[in-house]
Amino acid sequence: MTSTVKTQQSATASSKAENIIAILSILGIGYYLVLRYALDIGHEVYTLSVNAALTSAIANLYQGHASFSITLVQLPLLAILLLGGIPLVYQLIVKLFRGDFGADMLAGLSIVTAVLLDEYLAGSLVVLMLSGGAALENYAVRKASSVLEALSKRMPSVAHRKSADKLTDITTEQVCIGDTLLVLPHEICPVDGTVQEGSGTMDESYLTGEPYMMSKTTGSLVMSGAINGDSALTIRADKLSVDSRYAKIMEVMRSSEQYRPNIRRLGDQLGAFYTPLTIVCALTAWAMSGDVIRFLAVLVIATPCPLLIGIPVTIISSISLAARREIIIKNPAILETIGTCRTAIFDKTGTLTYGRPSLTALIPGKNHTKKEILTLVASLERYSKHPLSGAIIKAAEKAGLTLLNVTNIAELPGKGLTGTVMGKQIQITSRKNFVEKTPVTVEDLPPITGGLECIVLIDGHYAATLQFRDEVRTDSSSFINHLQPSHLFDRVMLVSGDRESEVRYLAEQVGIKHVYFSQSPEQKLELVRKETQAAKTVYLGDGINDAPSLTAATIGIAFGQNSDITGESADAVIMDSSLLKVDELFHIGARMRKIALQSAVGGMVLSLIGMVFAGLGCLTPVAGAVIQEIIDVLAVLNALRAAIPPKSLSDF
Repeated sequence: MTSTVKTQQSATASSKAENIIAILSILGIGYYLVLRYALDIGHEVYTLSVNAALTSAIANLYQGHASFSITLVQLPLLAILLLGGIPLVYQLIVKLFRGDFGADMLAGLSIVTAVLLDEYLAGSLVVLMLSGGAALENYAVRKASSVLEALSKRMPSVAHRKSADKLTDITTEQVCIGDTLLVLPHEICPVDGTVQEGSGTMDESYLTGEPYMMSKTTGSLVMSGAINGDSALTIRADKLSVDSRYAKIMEVMRSSEQYRPNIRRLGDQLGAFYTPLTIVCALTAWAMSGDVIRFLAVLVIATPCPLLIGIPVTIISSISLAARREIIIKNPAILETIGTCRTAIFDKTGTLTYGRPSLTALIPGKNHTKKEILTLVASLERYSKHPLSGAIIKAAEKAGLTLLNVTNIAELPGKGLTGTVMGKQIQITSRKNFVEKTPVTVEDLPPITGGLECIVLIDGHYAATLQFRDEVRTDSSSFINHLQPSHLFDRVMLVSGDRESEVRYLAEQVGIKHVYFSQSPEQKLELVRKETQAAKTVYLGDGINDAPSLTAATIGIAFGQNSDITGESADAVIMDSSLLKVDELFHIGARMRKIALQSAVGGMVLSLIGMVFAGLGCLTPVAGAVIQEIIDVLAVLNALRAAIPPKSLSDF
C-alpha cells in the first residue's frame, strides 16, 4: 500500500510540473509573438562571451573562448527552453535508459536540435506539445480518489437511534448490533438491518441489480446504501457500519483501483518504430556525407508533430462530437482502444432493460376476461403507491380502457390493496398470502414463473393472476445481435445481481448465451478481471454495484445519470440511457482512430520522404523546418474533421 501511495504522489507531482510547463510555454510564446510582431521591438543583439584559461608555472595548458548571441525578443523562448525544455528532456533521457523509444523521445531530440540551430521558437513549440499533451492526458485519466470521494459522500454519516421514547442522532460508527434505528423518508439506510416497525418501499437497485422498488414490512431485511421511500421505518441494526453492504462495496472499489488496466497510447505505438527509424536515417546521412548539418536537417523534418499534435487534436475533436451527442468522455484514451475490445459485458437492470416492471401476462380465471380484470384492477391501482401499480395503469392506458370509480380503498401490510369497484369487492394480494388464507389447491393457480406476480380476487374468489417482468428495451435485441458483425465482439456476456429466472429470461429475449446471475459486486469484479486478462473488455452498467467492475474493465461505460459514483468510475457516461448512444460511441471511437492514423501515418510518410531529401543534402535544416510545418498544418486540418458529425453514427 505504501508503494502505491508513493507512486500516486509521484504521478501527481509530475502532473503538476507538466501543467506548469504548459502554462509557461503558452505565456512565453505569446509574449514572444507580441514583442516581435505586435510591438516590433527587442531585435538588438546581445553577446555573452566567456574566456577561460588554465595555466601552470611552466606553460599554458588550456585556453578557450565561447560566445552566445541573443536578441531581447528571444528571452521568453529561452526561458521556456531552460525552465521547461530541460526538465522534459531529462524525463525523456530517463525513459531512454528504460528502453522506451516512444514518439516523445524524438521530440526531445528535436528540442536539442532546435537549440543547436538557434530555432528557439520551434523548440518552444515542441516543449508546449510535450507538456500540453501530457497535461491533457493526466487531466483525463481517472483517479481512485475521485471515485472513493463520491462513494464516501453518499455514505450515510448519521443514524437516528431510538431508546424508549427518545431519539438521538449518532454517527454511523457508534451504531452497535441490536440498536433500534429510525430511517426517515428518503434517507439512505445507515446499516444492514431488519424492519421492526412500519411498512414502505426502498430503492436497492444500485446495490443489488433488482430493478424494482422493494416493499418493506416487519421482518424485511434492509441494506445500507438503499434509499428509503415515503414512509419512516424502524429497523434493528444487524451489522456494524464497517461490515455493512455499502462499506463492502467501498472496500471492493479500493481493491479494483489497484488493478486498473493500462492503455498504451496510439502515438507511442507508432513512435516505437518511427523514432529508431528516424535516428538511423539521420546517422546514416551524417556518416555517408560527413556533414553534421544533414543529421540536423533529418531530425528537424522528422519532428513527430503529426503524432504529438495530430492525434491529440483528433481526440479532442472526437470528445467534442461525443459531447454534442450526449456522451461524456472522461478518459480520452478509450477512443484509441474501444475498437480493439472483443468482449462486451452487460449489467441487466437499466441497461438492456428500462429498470421498471411491465405487465407481461394477465391470466384470467374462469368466467372472467382480460379486459374486465384489467379495467377493475387498474381502477383500483390508481390509488396505490405499490411499485407495480404504474405497470398496470400503463397497460390499461395502452389498451384504451376507461377507468371506473372506486370506494372503500385500503392498503394494509400483509393484506394487499382492497377497494369496491362497480359494487364488487376487489383485492390485489400476493400468491403466498392468498394460499395461506384461502382454501385452494396450488393446481388452481397458474404455475410459478420468473419475475413478479400478484393475485386478483373478486368478492373473495380467485379471478386472475398478473405477471410482471423488468421491461426489455425495444432495441436491446438488435443492438446485441449487431455487436459481432459490426464491431467484431467475440464474446457477449450478461452479468447481473438479479435472480436466475429474470436474467435468463432477458438473455433469451435479446440473444445472449453467456449468462451469470445473482452476482455480488465482488463476484462481478472477479469475473471482469478474469475476462479482461483474456481479452480487452467493455463493461456497461448503471448501478453503484457496477462501480468496481466499471473500473476493472478495459473500458467502463456508465449508463445514464443515476449515480455520481458510477459516473466517477466510468471512462464514458451515456447521458440519456440509450443503446443507440452506446453504438454511436463505438463508431466515434472507430472514426477517431481512423482519422488519427490518417493524420499520423500520413504525416510520417511525408516526413520520411522529406528525410530522404534532407539526407541527400537537398534540404537545409531551415527548409526542413518549413516543410515540417506544412506537414503539421495538413495533419491538424485532417484531424479537425473528427469534430464534424457524419451523416450517420450508428448501424443498427
